Amino acid sequence: MTRIDNKNKQAKMLFGLVGFPLHHSFSKKFFTEKFKMEEIDAEYLNFETENLNELESIILNNPNLQGFNVTIPYKEKIIPLLSQISPEASKIGAVNVVKVVHDSNDILYKLIGYNTDYIGFKESIEPLLNRETETKALILGTGGASKSVAQVFSDIGISWKKVSRNPDDTQLSYGDLTKEIISTHKIIVNATPVGTFPNNKQSPCIPYEHLTSAHLLYDLVYNPEETIFLKSGKKYGASTKNGMEMLERQALAAWKIWD
Repeated sequence: MTRIDNKNKQAKMLFGLVGFPLHHSFSKKFFTEKFKMEEIDAEYLNFETENLNELESIILNNPNLQGFNVTIPYKEKIIPLLSQISPEASKIGAVNVVKVVHDSNDILYKLIGYNTDYIGFKESIEPLLNRETETKALILGTGGASKSVAQVFSDIGISWKKVSRNPDDTQLSYGDLTKEIISTHKIIVNATPVGTFPNNKQSPCIPYEHLTSAHLLYDLVYNPEETIFLKSGKKYGASTKNGMEMLERQALAAWKIWD
């Protein structure tokens, strides 16, 4: 546990988001509107930092911080800095929610990590799945978000392969994505930030021409609402979904942890 300077204690509850960059952030707007609508005396701030070593100073300079979300590129890197993590987050290997737990005198704190990306993705994709025909998935990306996606698929009985620009022996490269692989993997999830505003003219480099109406493309990106990845899927008849519902569901799950 780490000591907090009580002289800097604020009256209003404080929550936030840690990551870099944060120009695409959904959380600040979501929670600010939630606090206003529900008349909760709280504030949500973006803690944009290029160095996760600044985390302790962020907490010490904001002594009423009750919890924070974690986004790219720190969902895995933050784990060694935490006091403990939930069994679910440990199993997944990534954290996107941290609760700041104060002692009875608000002098010391510890950090507990959780993963609500799992909940958000599972609840938002399950209604879209045809379990008779959609039994294999491709996960584009290998970061913290991809770990939550992979765990969901493992838990609901869908086999998966990750696709990486720098694959290891268990992964595929984008150049490996043949017509046969695309045709046998009816679910494709973009778990990378590629296509996010302001770089919304970009898209993952997959052979879209092999997609069919039997495919489901799910993009964890939500800004823009329809990415090039999703537009390209629609062009060939695929069903599509962006990451907004996942974000809303994971945010609500985070609030249950903090509240």
